[in-house]
Amino acid sequence: MGDTTRRRTVLAAGAATLAGAALTACGGDGGSQAPDASGAQGAPPAGDPAAGGAGGGGTLARTSDIPVGGGKVFKDRKVVVTQPTPGQFKAFSATCTHQGCSVASVADGNIVCPCHQSLFKVSDGSVAGGPATRPLAPAEITVDGDSISLA
Repeated sequence: MGDTTRRRTVLAAGAATLAGAALTACGGDGGSQAPDASGAQGAPPAGDPAAGGAGGGGTLARTSDIPVGGGKVFKDRKVVVTQPTPGQFKAFSATCTHQGCSVASVADGNIVCPCHQSLFKVSDGSVAGGPATRPLAPAEITVDGDSISLA
């Protein structure tokens, strides 16, 4: 009976370790994000837009930094800003709704999650390709002149 108990304990500990490693891998950064033209990578987040936090404060980018039909991921602020059509700016949580990975890039009109290749439309954050089944959560931004900030 003692061997069975020890075996279960070892198996449970191993399973917990593997689960933790899997969560860490999925929540990884999925790649590095280059600094903006000034070399700055932004201030630490004041709130997490994915959690409905206040986000707030500080300029994220200039409107000219966000390509039309594309966007830019601000990994440190956990937000992605897109410009679906000229002069129209949208923002979404950078946390994939599939398993919580950080989206890493914007390409071909889609926000791309590197972990399992989920795609989200730059126009509204809706799913363009699974395995995600829910859209990215919207985030609030303000555009003042040529400056984009978290609201």
